[in-house]
Amino acid sequence: MRVLGLETSCDETGVALYDSEKGLLADALFSQIEQHRVYGGVVPELASRDHVKRMIPLIRQVLDEADCAPNEIDAICYTAGPGLVGALLVGASCAQALAFAWGIPAVGVHHMEGHLLAPMLEEQPPAFPFVALLVSGGHTQLVRVDGIGRYQLLGESLDDAAGEAFDKTAKMMGLPYPGGPEIARLAEHGTPGRFVFPRPMTDRPGLDFSFSGLKTFSLNTWQQCQATGDDTEQSRCDVALAFQQAVVDTLTIKCKRALKQTGLKSLVIAGGVSANQALRQSLEKMLGGMNGQVFYARPRFCTDNGAMIAYAGCQRLLAGQRDGPAISVRARWPMEQLPAV
Repeated sequence: MRVLGLETSCDETGVALYDSEKGLLADALFSQIEQHRVYGGVVPELASRDHVKRMIPLIRQVLDEADCAPNEIDAICYTAGPGLVGALLVGASCAQALAFAWGIPAVGVHHMEGHLLAPMLEEQPPAFPFVALLVSGGHTQLVRVDGIGRYQLLGESLDDAAGEAFDKTAKMMGLPYPGGPEIARLAEHGTPGRFVFPRPMTDRPGLDFSFSGLKTFSLNTWQQCQATGDDTEQSRCDVALAFQQAVVDTLTIKCKRALKQTGLKSLVIAGGVSANQALRQSLEKMLGGMNGQVFYARPRFCTDNGAMIAYAGCQRLLAGQRDGPAISVRARWPMEQLPAV
């Protein structure tokens, strides 16, 4: 089965073509980061308009790269949620229109299921069951995965997601959007141990997260530096390192708990923050000590992309799932509501 995947949940327009036998044939992505950077964050209306502008040219680009004609496509998948409603509607309406014109089925894909299954695109994919850490700008969740659609939520953030905390902390220190990569860049030059930040909710049982207090702790630390005239570039690097290490340690501690609780030895990390090298190294070290293994997608498939949507949708299409012609998207959509395949 040859599937076209469309991703428009937020500020990246992604298109990909996936073949169930040959794998990923082509993919293209346009990021709106530069457009939103001047505002310090994503502007939903601008994001929606830019998706309209980019969608058809990217589809043509992918089909040209794969040397594929429209009549060789068997189905279309699109991100149906969660995400920005206006942005989601662009991908959904485009997918349903093309599906109608080409006489092929369409299916809406859960955005976070796409992220969760992105490591399946690699040469050595994980085998079910495993524990997944979904960590991005909008989500921080630990999920037991027994198969596609067979998800058990183990824990989640009670306030800010980890990626959101990265972005907000960076903004407090005057760093450009998106803040996650900026914090990671500065942390490479930080002085270890100069600042020690708390590891929230690790001193109590459970697998839930909370990063709001850590964000406030970072702000107070930076304001103290400013008040004493020590708001230098080195101090900014030191705060960034302390913040990043606190987040990494917290995520690692909770992942270890989840693995022990479930008795599993395989961990998948997915979502934009999974590209953070400090997090990957920490989890690899932890899994090595447990005789386990950690899996993740290549960096370009950690952020939003069409390839993960094409793959996830293909699996559901192969299982017989189809959507009607109605255009329906969801800003919020608990992953546990998905049917099993």
